[in-house]
Formats: sequence, structure tokens, C-alpha cells
Amino acid sequence: MQELLIVEDEEAIARVLSSYLKKAGFQVTSCMDGIAALQTFREGAFDLVLLDIRLPGLDGFEVLKRIRETSPCPVIMLTARDLMDDRLQGLNGGADDYMIKPFVPDEVVARVKAVLRRRPIYDDRSGRQHFGSLLIDSEAKRVFLQGQELALSPRDLDVLLFLSSKPNRVFTREQLIEEVWGFDYEGSDRAVDLSIKRLRKLLSGWPPEQGEIRTLRGSGYSFCVES
Repeated sequence: MQELLIVEDEEAIARVLSSYLKKAGFQVTSCMDGIAALQTFREGAFDLVLLDIRLPGLDGFEVLKRIRETSPCPVIMLTARDLMDDRLQGLNGGADDYMIKPFVPDEVVARVKAVLRRRPIYDDRSGRQHFGSLLIDSEAKRVFLQGQELALSPRDLDVLLFLSSKPNRVFTREQLIEEVWGFDYEGSDRAVDLSIKRLRKLLSGWPPEQGEIRTLRGSGYSFCVES
């Protein structure tokens, strides 16, 4: 049974979400402030976090930042504010999805299932791939740079796994959306740009002579390495 963490300071909303998610077959734990959420997250083994932005203690953005420092666990942000700056801050911070209140609980359940079922649609049986100091273990879904494991969100990990499985090939935003996000994705293709931006930041210590994620203007993105 997959376990979810709901971080929501409005008790009525948390109770409704918990009820619907339990009915859908999930195990649910709830917290009402950011500090308690981080402690609970560190002590548990959660498959996904539903995270409100406006929280006492620590706000949702800070909670997301601290989760991403150590874990690629999927995070769906919840907020009553439909502001583009908030959306971009959440997505840039590594959130996997973003929902505006008021929302229909059935849609939340559907979004949770969609995020959890997203996997790369390729089948790479080669296991570990070394690109200089970058090690990508496609079977274990782990990435190491100069011996240190990188904490990637599930979506960013899927993008990196897909691109690195087909090095030196160019993919448009539309192709990456279809291959990684899936045909049911209804958001903007800007999500691709944000994912690439986060990956480049994480890979900033990867020597350019060993490889890079390159932008080909007007064409798309490529995981470029020496042949």
C-alpha cells in the first residue's frame, strides 16, 4: 500500500482529502504545519506528499526545498492563490504538480495516481552508465556525480534517464512531453524548460568536456557526450 503525507493546516480540507485517498487505497498521514511535516517526512517512508503553501512554522516552499535536499519523493503543491509567480516558484523548486483551491477531491486522487504511475516508457537494460564522473544507474533509478548521489525529483530523473538513454540525439519539447510526461499531460511545455534548468543546476559540477545537456535553438535538447 502506497503511503501519502498530507500537509494542510485547514483541518476540514485535510480530513476530506484523507477520506478520499484512503477510499482510493492509499495509507495517509496528515500534518498541519511545516516543522511537523519535515519531522514526519524524515521519520517515514512516503511515496508522495500533498503540500499546502501557506503553513504555520515553515511555508510550503521552504518545506519543499528541504525535502529536495535529501529526497526525490514526488510533491504536489496545494494553494488558494492562483499566481504565476507561485507556480513557477513551486515548479522551479522541484514540485511535480500544482493544484489550485478549491479543488474537487476526485481530481486530487486522479492527479496523485497520475504522478505515481509516471515512469519512463523506455526499457534500458544496460544498468549502470558512466559518462566521466557522472554515473547513471537506470535500474536503481539513482544518479551519482563525482561519487555523490544527486537528489532529483521523479520527473527530473525521468527526463535525465530518457535523454541519457539516447545520447547525442535531439528531442523537441513536444517529444519530451510525450515520452516522459505522457499523453494525458495537460500543462504547458514550459515544464520541460524548467526541468532542464534544474538538471543543469544539479549537474553544474559535471565537467563540460565529459558531457552536457545542450540546447539546440529551434530544435530542442540533447544529452551530448563524447562518442
